[in-house]
Amino acid sequence: METTYSVDILGYDRVEDDLLVLLEKAVKVSLKMLAVPSTSLSLLLTDNERMRQLNFDFRQVDSPTDVLSFPANIELPDVADHPHYLGDIAISVPYALNQAQMSGHTLAAELQLLAIHGVLHLLGYDHLDQDEKNKMWSLQEMILGKLGLSNIAPTEG
Repeated sequence: METTYSVDILGYDRVEDDLLVLLEKAVKVSLKMLAVPSTSLSLLLTDNERMRQLNFDFRQVDSPTDVLSFPANIELPDVADHPHYLGDIAISVPYALNQAQMSGHTLAAELQLLAIHGVLHLLGYDHLDQDEKNKMWSLQEMILGKLGLSNIAPTEG
């Protein structure tokens, strides 16, 4: 049985269609490189205010952030039209744009980095201590390299 990945991108009126293709590719390459079985996830592209509210509601932090991940922790029937649901990722496009400008790279590169970062969080990776951070950053760099973005360095937003 072939491994399939489904990525639903919401809020995409904020970005160009070619960027949506890059984001979907970043997610799918991440999942494939980490040998994740068939799965689906949602990616929300939003603004700083909505991200601030999500950050407050789920983390009790009253400020916007770049990316949040919400693992589904539910099992759906693993059939072709309903693969396992991994969860949701939310990315603030204005926050990402600011980080891209500060880092000297494109919005497209920053959004791909954040999508990869979100996928890794959905898969249980974190950066709460130095060992976890080193492993997560190494995986991000490996995936970025596969996407031709080896010049993009993960940052702490």
